[in-house]
Amino acid sequence: MERVHIAFFGLRNVGKSSLVNAITSQNLSVVSEVKGTTTDPVKKSMELLPIGPVVIIDTAGLDDVGELGKLRMKKTMEVLHQTDIAVVVKDACSFSSSREEREYHTLFLALEERKIPYIVVWNKIDIVHLVTEAENEIAVSARTGENIFECKELIAKYAKKKLSQLEEKKILADLVKAGDSIVLVMPQDGSAPSKRLILPQQQVLRELLDLHCTVISCQDEDLEHTLLMLREDPKLVITDSKVFGQVNQILPDHVPLTSFSILFARYKGNLSKMLEGASILSELQDGDKVLISEGCTHHRQCEDIGTVKMPDWIQKYSKSKPDFHFTSGGTFPDEEELSQYRLVVHCGGCMLNEAQIKSRLMAAGKVNLPVVNYGMAIAKMNGMLDRTIQIFSEK
Repeated sequence: MERVHIAFFGLRNVGKSSLVNAITSQNLSVVSEVKGTTTDPVKKSMELLPIGPVVIIDTAGLDDVGELGKLRMKKTMEVLHQTDIAVVVKDACSFSSSREEREYHTLFLALEERKIPYIVVWNKIDIVHLVTEAENEIAVSARTGENIFECKELIAKYAKKKLSQLEEKKILADLVKAGDSIVLVMPQDGSAPSKRLILPQQQVLRELLDLHCTVISCQDEDLEHTLLMLREDPKLVITDSKVFGQVNQILPDHVPLTSFSILFARYKGNLSKMLEGASILSELQDGDKVLISEGCTHHRQCEDIGTVKMPDWIQKYSKSKPDFHFTSGGTFPDEEELSQYRLVVHCGGCMLNEAQIKSRLMAAGKVNLPVVNYGMAIAKMNGMLDRTIQIFSEK
């Protein structure tokens, strides 16, 4: 299950890091009286009671100064892209300047635009007494621990709503039922991690087991033999997108087929918007800028799908020579940079949370930039997109 991402924002020296340490009962962040001690976002995956699995993110101050300060502030604002719950920390014993209030105002506008729920924590009430009235505000002392338990309870109240949403969301529970036979085609080539399955395969397998389906796993070269072993056709075949062509040739037309990547486009993103992006592939012209973006930073192989195979497939399919650009990990262009592109081809996003995927789609949408993910792009270029999404239209 995805973890709830809880990010702490505020000016320098309001006690963000001290509050993070107090809430987690760990020394996750370095604390000092020197302004700007936290220079880059600090992330920690943990179990935080009474919430459950979370990622805690401490950030640099919104009012950081100098050229380095501007870069730190940019990094801080980028954290919004992965934030599920925001904790905005203020200093109870300090009056903010007009500039500092503008920084908070900008933050609140960004949170509201992204519909990110937030709470406001007034810190340092060991120095000055403060009573809060708003439902989403609380006054605490990170130094003495006063109201820290109540602060955790308030964060939990908002986080539990998000956890409930995550628990209710299923990858394919509406597509299969108990007793169905499902075939997973998972190539174990040079790009596959050693001695383990990649995250989307793990998640799909676990959900199918929870649904009491019978799961048969094989590699693409073993699919034909696997199908012959079955007494009846599988309810569904789910494959790694890069072997769509091979699987499509082997699998009878009446057997439903889709990919891990397409399932996750529906689970985390916007399937209909990405379908629109698939139609752009045939319209690409020489020199059109195409951004190929991946959510992880795996070691590149000589036949890497993002930097080698995908550009080659797109050139052959479109009969053109687009200008390919690449990003990976948490790096993604802002709206101004995105405006130069004709199309974004994005990975399945298994290493990104839902907030990050939606943030990227929102940024692209603001400049009317089409987005398609790997699975749909490969299916489109193999002339089988309709087949791979048919199972969704039946619901």
